[in-house]
Amino acid sequence: MSEQNSVLDSNFKTSVNIVNNLKQTPPNEELLEIYGLFKQANIGDVNTSRPGMLDFKGKSKWDAWDKFKGTTQDEAKQLYINKSMELFKKYNN
Repeated sequence: MSEQNSVLDSNFKTSVNIVNNLKQTPPNEELLEIYGLFKQANIGDVNTSRPGMLDFKGKSKWDAWDKFKGTTQDEAKQLYINKSMELFKKYNN
């Protein structure tokens, strides 16, 4: 692992901690975006079939992840870091 990747991974882990400890809960739209980025960063492209018609929450989460299809895991980590800083500024006061 390169030094650049270890810094990215460290920053990503810190960002996950920041998101998990926000003082206010962001709206669903932002939560779904951060969820999709988290899954893309950790797993890569969506690797399951889309949930059924009656699983509204599952479909929303699957769609949020699928939105980042084709984004590399490192790119997704950086996007997650950027989004976590935005959420921190908006919801941690």
